[in-house]
Order: sequence, then C-alpha cells, then structure tokens
Amino acid sequence: MRYSITFVIASTTAVGATLTQAPSPWDDAYQKANADLKILTIEEKVGIVTGVKWEGGPCVGNTYAPNSIPYPSLCLQDGPLSLRFTNPVTVFPAGINAGATWDRDLIRARGAATGEEAKALGVHVQLGPVAGPLGKIPTGGRNWEGFSSDPYLSGIAMAETILGMQSSGVQACAKHFILNEQEHNRETISSNVDDRTMHELYLWPFYDAVKANAASFMCSYNKINGTWACENGEILNNLLKTQLGFRGYVMSDWVAQHSTVESANSGLDMAMPGSDFSNTPGSIYWGENLAAAVHNGLVSQERLDDMVTRILASWYLVGQDQYYPSVAFSSWNDAAASVNVTGDHGHLAKTIARDSVVLLKNVNNTLPLRNPGSLAIIGSDSIVNPNGPNACFDRGCNIGTLAQGWGSGTAEYPYLVAPLDAIQARLSNSETKMVTSITDDASSGAEAATSAQTAIVFITADSGEGYLTVEGNVGDRNNLDPWHDGNALVQAVARANTNTIVVIHSVGPIILETILAEPNVVAVVWAGLPGQESGNALAEVLFGDSSPSGKLPYTIAKSEDDYGLTWLSGAIDDFAEGLFIDYRRFDYHNITPRYEFGFGLSYTTFHYSILQVRIDVKCGPTTGKVVVGGASDLFDIIGTISASIQNTGRVSGAEVSQLYIGLPNSAPVTPPKQLRGFQKIDLAPGESRVVAFDLTRRDISYWDVGQQSWIVSRGTFKVYVGSSSRDIRLTGSFDV
Repeated sequence: MRYSITFVIASTTAVGATLTQAPSPWDDAYQKANADLKILTIEEKVGIVTGVKWEGGPCVGNTYAPNSIPYPSLCLQDGPLSLRFTNPVTVFPAGINAGATWDRDLIRARGAATGEEAKALGVHVQLGPVAGPLGKIPTGGRNWEGFSSDPYLSGIAMAETILGMQSSGVQACAKHFILNEQEHNRETISSNVDDRTMHELYLWPFYDAVKANAASFMCSYNKINGTWACENGEILNNLLKTQLGFRGYVMSDWVAQHSTVESANSGLDMAMPGSDFSNTPGSIYWGENLAAAVHNGLVSQERLDDMVTRILASWYLVGQDQYYPSVAFSSWNDAAASVNVTGDHGHLAKTIARDSVVLLKNVNNTLPLRNPGSLAIIGSDSIVNPNGPNACFDRGCNIGTLAQGWGSGTAEYPYLVAPLDAIQARLSNSETKMVTSITDDASSGAEAATSAQTAIVFITADSGEGYLTVEGNVGDRNNLDPWHDGNALVQAVARANTNTIVVIHSVGPIILETILAEPNVVAVVWAGLPGQESGNALAEVLFGDSSPSGKLPYTIAKSEDDYGLTWLSGAIDDFAEGLFIDYRRFDYHNITPRYEFGFGLSYTTFHYSILQVRIDVKCGPTTGKVVVGGASDLFDIIGTISASIQNTGRVSGAEVSQLYIGLPNSAPVTPPKQLRGFQKIDLAPGESRVVAFDLTRRDISYWDVGQQSWIVSRGTFKVYVGSSSRDIRLTGSFDV
C-alpha cells in the first residue's frame, strides 16, 4: 500500500536562515601563502605553476621546487580509484560502484583510504574524484570513473570522497571540468550547452566539490561553446572562481593547454605536465614563456601571484607543510615502491564491492545459493587473465575477469580474486560438484551447463580512455551489447540449464533484452567494476552472507535508442537534450525502462509509511553573498521530509530510501522529478527506523538565466519517497 500526506506551510522566514559564517579553513592557509609570496622570486613563482615536462620527475606531474621557501616539487598522480604506475596499492572498486552503494560512509571511507595510500607514497595531489563525464552518453568511455548519471548522487559522492581524501592529508583534484562527455574527438570537440543545463546538471556536482573544500580542479580537453576549457574565462573565472567561490587552483589536463597568455588570463593556475608527451619545445607554454609574458605586461604580476597563492594555500590547507613523506616510487620503472601502503584496505575494498552489487532479477528466490548439488561456472570473465591481471598496459584489454575499465584512471593489481577462485574456495569443503567452462565459446558453455543443476554465466562490457583502442572500441563503447558475444553465450547456457544465473561485470548499462527473453534466466546480478576483491565480494552475496543492497546509479533501457544519445564523430555537440538525460528523459517522455535509476532487489522486503513534510521557505532568488560553494543561503536547510521504513522479510538487509522532488507548474519546463535525498539504513527482520531527508534551498531551486540566480518558484512542490525512481511508495506535497 502507498501512503500519501500533504503539509502546506505558509512561509515568511526560512528555518535555515543564514547564520554567522564560521571562519573558513582557507583563511589561515591564505595567510601562510601570502607570507611566502613576499619571499619568492618571479622565476620561483613561475616554477611553482609550471610542470617539469613529461617524465621529468617521478610522478605523472611534477612542479619545480623553489629555493627560498620550504616547499617541495609537487607530486601529482592519477587517479580516481587508486594510484597509477606504482605498486603495491589497493585497487578499490571503481567510482560507478561506489555510487551504486548509495552509502555516504563507505564513499568517504574509500576516499580516506586512497588518500592515506597517496600520502604514504609521497603524492601531494591525487587526480580524482570524477564528476565529468557525468554520463549523459551511456556508451561514454570514462563514465565508470564517475559515480552516477545523476548530478545529486554524483555531488554527494564527490563531497564525501574529497572530505575523505583531504582528511588523510592528500589534495583532491575534482575533474574533468567540464562537459567532457565522450572520448571520441575529446581534444577538439566543442560542447555547446545552455546556461540552465550547465548549472542544473553538469555544474551541480562541482558545487558540492567546492563546498567540500577541494584543493584543486582539472580543466578538460574539450572546448566549451567554442573556447578551450583550459582558457575559458567564463568557465574558470566566472562560474568556478566567482559564482562558486572556489579558492583552490585549476590545473590543465595533461596537454590540454593551448596558449601562454590566454590560458593565464582566463584562470588557469598550473600547467601540466609542462610540455607535450614528446617534450617538444613548442609545447612549453609556461616556464620561461610565462615569465616573459609577465615582464612584458601581457600577464599581470597580480595574476601570477594569484596562481601561486592558490597553489600554496591548497598545500597548507591539508597540512602538507608538516612532516610530509618523500615520493617513494617512480612512475617510469616497474620497481615496487619503497613502502607498502595497503594496510588492511583490502577489507574495505571487499565491503564496497559487496555493497555495490545490484540484484536485477531473482525469480522464486533463486538467490541466495544454499547447497547446490552441482554448479557450472561459465565464461572467461570468471577467471583472472591467464597472462596475469596486469598484463595489459593501463588495463587496455578485456581478457579474464573485468574489475577496472582502461586508461589513466586505473592501477596495478596487488592481487585479483576472480569469481571462480572465490566460489571454489567457498565450496571446497562441500559436496557440490563443480563444472567449469572458462572461455566464451557458446557450445562449450552449453556442454558444461548440461552437467549441473545451476549454471552461473559471466559476461562483460568494457570501456576506457580514448588513447587506447580495445577490440575496436576507441574509448567509448561502440554499442551497449555484452562483449564477446555474451548474448549468444547466455542463450546457449540458458537453453541447456533451467536454472541459469547471469553475472555482469560492466562499465555501465548494457541492453539485456536478448538475455531476459530466455525463460531459464532466473537471476541477473550486476557487479560493475569491483576491484581486487571482486570474487570474494560477489561470493558473499551469491551465497547469502549479505543481502544485496546496491542500487543502479543509472537507467538500464530496453533499447539503446531509448537514451536518445550516443557519442558524436563531428566537431560539435550541441547538448540539444538539455536537462533530459537518463531517468529525467525517460520520465519526461514516458519511456518505460527495463530497470530504472535507483533500482535494486534485496533478499528481504521493506515497507514504507508515515510520510511527514516540514518545509518553511520563501520563494524568490538566492540573496546571500558568495562563500566557498556558492551563495551563502544556497545550502541553507529549509526543512525535513521523513518516512518510516520497516524490514518485513526474514533476513537482515539494507534499504536505500530515495527522495525525489517535482517543481511546481510555475517553474520553466523541467523533469517531472529529480533526486534530492537518499538514506541507506540496515534493518533486522521486523525492525523499523525513520529516515529523514534535509532539504536545502538549492534542492528545490531552478537556475534562472535572466536573473543569473537560483530561484525557488511559488506553487505546489511534489514529494516522492520510494525504493527507486519508479517504485514510489509515498507521495506528498508542500506549498511555497
């Protein structure tokens, strides 16, 4: 049963009226940076903002160290899920899996652990987390590095990751800023977007990154409305540094700088890596060239000082002036780092991987597996690459089990537990007969399936960064089909075994219609890109040690055409879809998805009741002065929406309750509902808890292009609380 309740509260004063702002941690950092600035020579200042050229230091990015102050050559290193080009490090589940947990605590812990490893290795700046690409194109090559195609979920994950990383003492780098939504032609394409779409979708998670005090941002390769992102003053100076109040520094993506003077005057603060990848003299835009531009008055001394101050302040912000370790590795040889930084992080990696598993289908409680008499494990994705988990440069192949995508956002596995390894270990003391077919050959898979009561078939879909082409996919996927003819493999197995379970390791959505058309496919599990503990995490879910609690961070369509978007081969992407990507598009155009955004089954059931809506806010624009994160009243708490959740099943489980808000008719054309809150809670059988969603002013606002402000409309707002974007259990409303 669904319950509905409406509270209408006339408002004159916001309950979250802005209080006196606490001192910003940036203030003390800037004071220290300004003191240093008085000592530095112009040559030293230029060195602080300029990379030492590709492979000029031990890290993928390094700056020149000044002599007059105790400030090091800064070490910048990929990436968003671990540390590239060094070992041993913990290979955590990808960002898309972290998003699929919908668990703030786990996401922050992941950030803290990666930051701890980065600091111990002497890395000053860890190049992550990722909110661009946001994932508007479902085949986008680097979507898996980010958290979700929804800006709210992505923003929460960005903030939690940054808070975790910087609590460990490493500088976070929010990237790629902005509108870098495909790998094809990423160095030349112009992403042309309207102002409202920019603010409400693509800029939204970066607001959260700034508010979390991200030390640095990375501007992207593409053009924005015709101008390179790394020399786009509207993006860097106006949006980021003025509207969002960003006090850190902006670095270029590697070789994304195109000029000396224009990039400096448009808001770029650090040139990375300082040259192109061949170190040709004409690719060095800063260094001596920047010094000459300052001497000639083409770049002001104040602009150079601003660059340096921002970089030094970020160094002070996270306490890197106190006993920071030296760099303990070299990116350019295969030798292990001089310290082992992994600690007990494998346990955390397994927990994140386990809690990101999304159960899509489970007919007649096929899962969890109890005591199968015989079990067939089928597919090359069930084993580790026979040549070793790190056999392919930057993971640029899809051989063996898939646990990362490919590109600069990857890392070397210290070990990789494949599904077959974990399942065999799990059943080693049982009487279960194991049958295997560890290739993707359909006839071999069918033969194995006929010999077992239950068959588990593993399929994949991979993608990555565009400098590598894998099986004909130039970064972005060519389509949303399973790789290695996974549809045919599943068909063959399902027609040989009436109890077929499909496990998917993929970078994002795949079209499942061919698979789901097989009546013997009784369970489908999405395991994403689970990192080094892949098999162990999956086994805990398959055998019922833990009830699956992941939820989809994107929509799975019935047809690729339903998304309305694919990567473009031309020079311009006009972003003509505007606000209507992923579930926003499906809801607005009344398209039925196969599995909607926020969907995920459990081994138990949950009942929702007692919706309460308490909102008190004035309509109109934000009026607060700009602080770190935007206008000071933008994040004011304007009220709370709550509901009671009960576990009505027989086993413990975690539920992700989700809040969606629909704007009133007085607002411009907008998606019918948008995610504006979520809570993940663990419940024992029969246990009930109240979940509360605090709403901010931003959560119920739209961006008004004419007023250049966030506006709260007058009218009736719709409230939806449920288990997914389509499984709405409670509805209500409030008036403003």
